[in-house]
Amino acid sequence: MKKTEKATIINGLVDILTEYSHFYLTDTNGLNAGATSALRRLCYQKDVKMLVVKNTLFKKAIEQSEKSIEGLDVALKGTSAVLFCNTGNMPAKLIKDFRKKEALPVFKGAYVEESVYIGESQLDALSNIKSKEELLGDVIALLQSPIKNVVSALQSGGNTIHGVLQTLEKRN
Repeated sequence: MKKTEKATIINGLVDILTEYSHFYLTDTNGLNAGATSALRRLCYQKDVKMLVVKNTLFKKAIEQSEKSIEGLDVALKGTSAVLFCNTGNMPAKLIKDFRKKEALPVFKGAYVEESVYIGESQLDALSNIKSKEELLGDVIALLQSPIKNVVSALQSGGNTIHGVLQTLEKRN
């Protein structure tokens, strides 16, 4: 591969790294063509971009990007398929769902929420991380809860006062 071709690939990877805020490193070596196609289809459905990259070119792309991935170099060995996504927990959930049918892909490491995760043991923790949208939904629900209580108390109190007034009116 010529230097110009490598530079083009690295620049393309830098663009992808800036477009997506999270990425996962997996090893798909050993998946047959049908399983690989099914994994790519699942990634497409979940808005996850999957690329098989050369480790050295990916390292250079990361160096050129603004991401700090200290410690993730350990995971950049062997065959690497990178799953890019803007939702931090989506690739972890995708990997776990896919592995219900297949033994692969093997989780090697991830860069999520500006933190580095290494090793298979981290996959469960990553799948349990709440996405930005889920956290916003929780905050909104918490903010709406007191307002709903006040409104329901006022409504029930209004019914009680109305009932008392009707009873008093019937007496007179």
